[in-house]
Amino acid sequence: MSKTLAKRREPWYNAGMDYAEILRRNGFGFKKKFGQNFLTDENLLRAIVRDAGVTEQTAVLEIGAGAGALTRALSACAKRVVAFEIDKDLRPVLEETLTGCGNAEVRFCDFSKCALAALEEELGDYVVAANLPYYITTPVVMRFVEEGRRCRAVTVMVQEEVARRFVAKEGTPDYGAVTAAIARRGSATITRKVSRELFHPRPNVDSAVVKMDFTQGGFAVKSEKKYREVVRAAFSNRRKTLENNLMGAFRLTREEAASLLARAGVDRGARGETLPPQMFARLADLLTE
Repeated sequence: MSKTLAKRREPWYNAGMDYAEILRRNGFGFKKKFGQNFLTDENLLRAIVRDAGVTEQTAVLEIGAGAGALTRALSACAKRVVAFEIDKDLRPVLEETLTGCGNAEVRFCDFSKCALAALEEELGDYVVAANLPYYITTPVVMRFVEEGRRCRAVTVMVQEEVARRFVAKEGTPDYGAVTAAIARRGSATITRKVSRELFHPRPNVDSAVVKMDFTQGGFAVKSEKKYREVVRAAFSNRRKTLENNLMGAFRLTREEAASLLARAGVDRGARGETLPPQMFARLADLLTE
């Protein structure tokens, strides 16, 4: 299940480490099914580590180790790094690139099949830092939003358009269910934008680093399940009013839906995308009573 790849720790990187050459020498071929776009720019990697707030007291969880460039950067500052990598063909590459990183461990398995509660018991409080494969971005982020009880923050590289959704404000085109879900847990900001030219192989879109801080902002609800249901209903059909969407989702009569909105202080003609996340919480709490 796990493998510690080195016995001692070194500062930052081996000077002039050529990741492309290491990949070539180990006969590695990029696989589209895993969304592999590796990042090796040292200045950017250091910036991501700073954005994530990693210190010598920090346990870090990384999803998608790739060639190990970010793993190595995290290792230089963190107390411990546990990285997941689904592609076992990267094992010899990572054994080489993580030489000297005694506090870094790579687990060659699918993170989506990992028992997160057990992992959190092992790590204690932790942060997530990752250059996420684009095809798993939202499921991975949502897993930490909904299940990460000891997760303090998530700092991830994602497609720029996805980053905009994560930090959007109500009333804007990018605002949606994922925005409201993240907002309930904490604050989300774009810390930097990243050109597609910095990746290998180069993707077709630019990226951005988003930090979701679960220690700041956020708000409590009586039922997390009910909050998710209200948010899902609010954005289920953007052409309909919130009243109509709530009627369909919760089997309410029009009078019941109108009364619920009135008690929450929401106009009957409002649409879901115009409400701030805190208002969804108010509706969810009323439905929980």
